[in-house]
Amino acid sequence: MMNRKLRMGMVGGGSDAFIGAIHRLAAFMDGQIELVCGCFSVNPEISLSSGKSYYLPDNRVYKTYQEMFENEVKLPEGDRMDFVTIVTPNFAHFGPAMMALENGFNVVIDKPITFTLDEALQLQTKLQETGLLLALTHTYSGYPAVKHAKQMVAEGQLGKIRKIFVEYPQGWLSSKLEDSGNPQASWRTDPKRSGKAGAMGDIGTHAHHLAEYITGLRTTSLCAELNIFVPGRLLDDDGAVLLRFDNGAKGVLVATQIAAGEENAIKIRVYGDKGGLEWAQHEPNTLIAKWASKTTEIYRVGTSMGVAAAANTRTPGGHPEGYLEAFANIYRNFSFTLRAKMNGEQPKPEWLDFPGVEDGIRGMQFIDAVVEAGYNDNVKWVSFG
Repeated sequence: MMNRKLRMGMVGGGSDAFIGAIHRLAAFMDGQIELVCGCFSVNPEISLSSGKSYYLPDNRVYKTYQEMFENEVKLPEGDRMDFVTIVTPNFAHFGPAMMALENGFNVVIDKPITFTLDEALQLQTKLQETGLLLALTHTYSGYPAVKHAKQMVAEGQLGKIRKIFVEYPQGWLSSKLEDSGNPQASWRTDPKRSGKAGAMGDIGTHAHHLAEYITGLRTTSLCAELNIFVPGRLLDDDGAVLLRFDNGAKGVLVATQIAAGEENAIKIRVYGDKGGLEWAQHEPNTLIAKWASKTTEIYRVGTSMGVAAAANTRTPGGHPEGYLEAFANIYRNFSFTLRAKMNGEQPKPEWLDFPGVEDGIRGMQFIDAVVEAGYNDNVKWVSFG
C-alpha cells in the first residue's frame, strides 16, 4: 500500500512562465503531490535557475525534456517521478507527452491537448496501449457549481435540453500586444506555436468543453465566423459559432479577446423544456436555476448543492472557492485516481471526474471545424465528432 505523496515532474513552468506557477499551486493544494524534477524551459539556464528556486537537487533539474525522461526512467521505482505535467505552448505538448507515455509515466497536460488532431489521436492510441492516465486541465469544469449544474442536467431536472449559450469575452488582446514583447501574447498569436486558431483555440475550446461537460451532449456540426480585428495579427482574435447537438439542441458560442475592458468573463446558460441554469465565473459560487412553473432558485457552494459539488468543495458556505481551487480539483481527482490504480484499487466514481484525452480530441475537432467554417464567406456547416 503506497503511503506517500505522488511525485510530479514538470515540463515548462519556469520562472519566466505564467501558467506553471498556477499548476504548482493547484497540484500542491491538497497535500497529495510534490515536485521532484523538471525541465522548466527550452533555455537550459532558465531551467536550472528555476529548479534551484524550487529547491530541487541539481541532478533532478534537466536541460531538455528528453534528458529528463531518459534519466528518470533509470531511477529506482521508489525515487522516480510518478507523472509529468506539461505546461508549454501548444506546439510543445505532443513531444513530451508521447515520450512520457512511452517511458511509463502518467501525464497531466494543459489545453488544447496538442497542436493537431492527429497528434491527439496518437496520444489516445498510446494511452490505450499502456493503460496510463492522462488529465487535461480544462479548469472551468472543476468549479463545484459547474459540477452541480452537470448533476442537475443529468438527473433530468431541466427536462430535454433545447438551447445553450456560452460566451468567453476577454479584452487583453485589444491592441497588438504581441509587438510589445509580451511573451503570452507572442506565442498565442503565432500560428507556428499556437496552431491554426487564436482566440478559438485558446478560450473557445474552454467554452465548448464547458457546454459539452455540463449538458453531456456532443456537438455534431457547426458554422462559424472568425475575425481578425487587430491589423497585422495572424490568428483570429474574435469569433461566433452556431452549434448543433446530438439531441437536437442548438447553441451559440462566442469567444473574443478584443472585448476591451473584459477580464475572463466566461458564462454559460442552459435551457431545457422545464427550466434553465446560469453560471458565470465572475460569481463562481452561485448557480441560478430558472423554472417554467416555479420561482427562480439560487444555489450556493457549500450550502445548497449536491453530491458532485460537495466532493469538490473544501470550505463551508460563505468561504469563496475560485479559480485555483477549481484547477486543484482536477489535480486532486487525478491524484486520487492514480493512487488508487497504483494500489490496485478501484477509484471512486467522483475521483474519475476530470477531463481526459477524449475531451482533448473533442477540442481539436472543434478547432478544425471552426477554422474550416469560420473563414468561409458563405454559410458552411461543418460536421465533426
